[in-house]
Amino acid sequence: MARPCTVFITGASGGLGAALAQYYAEQGATVGLFARRRALLDALAAAMPPGRAVVYEGDVRDADSLRFAGSDFIARFGAPDVVIANAGISRGALTDHEEDLATFRVVLDTNVVGLVHTFAPFVAAMRTAGRGALVGIASIAGFRGLPGSGAYSASKAAAIAYLESLRIELRGSGVDVLTICPGYIRTPMTARNPYPMPFLLEADIAARRIVRAIERRRRFYVLPWPMAIVGRVLRILPRPIYDALFAHAPRKPRQQG
Repeated sequence: MARPCTVFITGASGGLGAALAQYYAEQGATVGLFARRRALLDALAAAMPPGRAVVYEGDVRDADSLRFAGSDFIARFGAPDVVIANAGISRGALTDHEEDLATFRVVLDTNVVGLVHTFAPFVAAMRTAGRGALVGIASIAGFRGLPGSGAYSASKAAAIAYLESLRIELRGSGVDVLTICPGYIRTPMTARNPYPMPFLLEADIAARRIVRAIERRRRFYVLPWPMAIVGRVLRILPRPIYDALFAHAPRKPRQQG
């Protein structure tokens, strides 16, 4: 399959989103860059070939900003070949700290509702075109609940379930829905993790592998491959064993939100 010519990416100002945008641009795609940090988006667009990128400043929690960006992108380029809902945040939070309730909300709103806000402006046009891929960046953290990361694990578990529902809803329309579950990727978000991160991938390497999975229309893709094995083991561990193994696991520091 030929690489797509138009791609819309949220969370494009840094980390995996920027790496995906750069890789697609290098392959000749026109890329819509959506994120909150305008200066970083402008710098990324400036590093791409002229006319290759369109910048949209906004927050995925704001449906109106994505509605505007989606409408503008479609008006300029038609239905996109790929939409990647990459924007996400990870913050430690504990239920017994009332001040962490805001953190739970912002994580769930960004990582779950943000997916819906990202895809909604594009579905009708892509369905009419009878082609394209809606790609959600989930995580292996959604396979089981990680202590200290209840907000993040819950959000990624919900993302996985939502993407599966959407995939079935769009079956036969020509629009594919793909779930990507990375392990650890070296980004500013993971730089704050105070614990070992096995099989850590550089963002540019992860981006190339994800693009390849999108081209192959992998409905559910875990990377890197050793994490796919870890994920399978985590999913089948009996609850008493899982609880004992992870009761004293290192935890992400709390970040109020």
